[in-house]
Amino acid sequence: MKKMKLGIVGYGFMGHCDADMLKTFEDIELTAVADINPAQMEDAPEGVETYSSIDEMLDKADIDVVMISTPNPSHLEMVEKCAAAKKHIICEKPAAMTVAQFDRMTEAVKRAGVIFTVHQQRRWDKDYRIMKSVYDQGLLGNVYVIKSQLYGFNGNMHDWHRFPEMGGGMLYDWGVHLIDQILDMVDSPIESLYADLRNVINEKVDDYFKIIMKFQNGIMAEIELGTYYLTPKRAWFIGGDKGSALIDGFAGEGKIVRTAHLLENVPGKITMTAAGPTRSFGPAAPGLLLEEPLPETDAEQRDYFVHFLKAFHGEEEIIVKPEQVRRVLRVMEAVRESAGTGEAVRLEHER
Repeated sequence: MKKMKLGIVGYGFMGHCDADMLKTFEDIELTAVADINPAQMEDAPEGVETYSSIDEMLDKADIDVVMISTPNPSHLEMVEKCAAAKKHIICEKPAAMTVAQFDRMTEAVKRAGVIFTVHQQRRWDKDYRIMKSVYDQGLLGNVYVIKSQLYGFNGNMHDWHRFPEMGGGMLYDWGVHLIDQILDMVDSPIESLYADLRNVINEKVDDYFKIIMKFQNGIMAEIELGTYYLTPKRAWFIGGDKGSALIDGFAGEGKIVRTAHLLENVPGKITMTAAGPTRSFGPAAPGLLLEEPLPETDAEQRDYFVHFLKAFHGEEEIIVKPEQVRRVLRVMEAVRESAGTGEAVRLEHER
């Protein structure tokens, strides 16, 4: 089978991460990297050609696919140039700054007849795949709520992520992943969205957000991220009428919890608890709560490239499809609209 020859444009932090991942594939050959900063390419792998611009790489390098790992605002230009050169494209997220920009990208790749997809590799995070399995298998009955939380303590943005004109801030950085995971999990149109977006300790870009999405199938999904929460954690919660599932950490440690029986409305002696005289929110009686293990998964982020290789060889469709990417960008625009007005946004195009 023919090796896929790949070039990376933008050999900074993400470019290096992508190159390290690609080393694990015998069927992918990194043949070229391009960056406007020569210092970024001083540690390029032996045998990999280096170029000072995307134009030079497209003109001279022997490549089938370009991985775009440049800062966010440059993605439109890079995609259009790669499409014109008839190269298949993997673009880092977020693919574009706006839906309108993304529509220009999809028009360009459609005219060129090349593969175009976005590096949403966190669809293969272990914590997410476990919770998606819980949801897909219907292990909790009728699900009514899904919560995705990510809290950190480092606070300040870094490098070009500090500047709004560069597509900085956490909505563009991690928000695009967390939204993509929820939309990949819940197969239902969004009815309405409410969001709060804040600059807590960063003057120019967002470092906190809460997004609440109500889906037409009745599920409410909540995403919350804070870089200055000072209680660092990655957590999931899914609630259904047959139990709850929770995860604490990217490693996917957690459990499913069910009740042996529901509260019965019968007379009984009032017992005072720390919560006061209550049966609903006092301590659980012995044997009432039953715990089960979560489903197992062997997913890892390199699976993104496993699927891309199959699409490159015509064995399957692209798994991160342009229409899915566009939907995430539309949700991100709705987040900014809601945060700006303080009102919920109805996503008319979803119905």
